[in-house]
Amino acid sequence: MAILKFRVYFEEDDSIYRDIVIKHTQAFLDFHGTILKAFEFDNKHQATFYRSNDHWQKGREISLEVYADHEYKMAPLLMKDTSMGSEIKNTNQRFTYTYDFQKRWDFLIELINVSKDGDAGSEYPKVTRTEGISPKQYGTKGLLGEKFADIEEKYDLSKSAEGFGEKSEDGEDVNYEESGSEYADEQDL
Repeated sequence: MAILKFRVYFEEDDSIYRDIVIKHTQAFLDFHGTILKAFEFDNKHQATFYRSNDHWQKGREISLEVYADHEYKMAPLLMKDTSMGSEIKNTNQRFTYTYDFQKRWDFLIELINVSKDGDAGSEYPKVTRTEGISPKQYGTKGLLGEKFADIEEKYDLSKSAEGFGEKSEDGEDVNYEESGSEYADEQDL
């Protein structure tokens, strides 16, 4: 039994990737589910793989299902019926993967290793390496997380907040003289 190791890159940033190992007999549907879990995406949208060449040109399509609103050059293969090994044409095989046709989440996939035997006790497919913070499927994901949003709400850092007054043309605080004269008056007493 051959074990295939793929590197799945987020198309917009090749420093964000996941290494996934899968048996050559497993279906593309298993690979699809593992990619979504690895990048923390839900499983609610349309998806398709394309066999690709060294220039990432799209070839034969391997689709989650046949979509009525999608144009096909030829009838697609279905993920559930297509084994991983059947679509490996060379040792440098590449695929592209598109998830959610409206948002167009695109991933580049390359075969990086083929081994004859896997771990007998391991379940496949599985993620063996994770690099970079995955993109957030909905909204934005910050490096600082939710705690930073709490700090922003606690301390109003707008210009109208205390200590952040308006500036004159010279860059001086407009209300500086008033507060300075009050301070001077107090010292004279």
